[in-house]
Amino acid sequence: MAAASDVKVLGSWSSPYVIRTRIALNLKNIDYQFLQETFGTGKSELLLKSNPVYKKIPVLIHNGKPVCESLIIVQYVDEVFTGPSILPSDPYDRALARFWAAYVDDKWFASMQGIAAGKTDQEKKTAMEGVSTGLELLEDAFQKLRQGKGFFGGETIGYLDIAVGSCLGWLRVAEKLSGTTFIDEIKTPGLYGWADRFCSAPAVKDLIPVTEKLLEFIKMVFAKMSASALK
Repeated sequence: MAAASDVKVLGSWSSPYVIRTRIALNLKNIDYQFLQETFGTGKSELLLKSNPVYKKIPVLIHNGKPVCESLIIVQYVDEVFTGPSILPSDPYDRALARFWAAYVDDKWFASMQGIAAGKTDQEKKTAMEGVSTGLELLEDAFQKLRQGKGFFGGETIGYLDIAVGSCLGWLRVAEKLSGTTFIDEIKTPGLYGWADRFCSAPAVKDLIPVTEKLLEFIKMVFAKMSASALK
């Protein structure tokens, strides 16, 4: 295992993908320097140099070497630094965690973004249905994977907890925008309790964005995107 030295994170407070990286480092009790990329001011030279392919956050820089893409970063942190394991030890359980994490990124989070980005009532309705359907699937996965314990990863926060939980700030904003409660004790009883446990964990509690602050940020981002599209 490598020693914790010269660790930097390039990112934004609002990004669930960046939050994943920071939670993983916190779980391993790793000190790091957080370098904020500010929306609308252009991408920093360090970001463009560190991630020349995608030019996106997050980027983890460890001993001068960049690692990109949030789920890859979480796996890297788990492999390189000592501390509690993030990925399951069993190969099949690891495969399941990676499958559901990929589902979150490929399908579910896109639906949440669609609630804010939808231009018509039908587009927003379709996005809301996608969020609800995804939560039903994740509720079922949670009940099967947790083995009677408090997290997807069992007794402690694991890989899939990080993948899903990093999106909870955006889910709260989606609830505000749609006037719908997506996680509740009736429809998703497992996730309802899990969300509280996850957000109150020491490695997480200071990273999930305040709903009103994130809502204003998201409105500003989509307003700028719409204005750019009209030019």
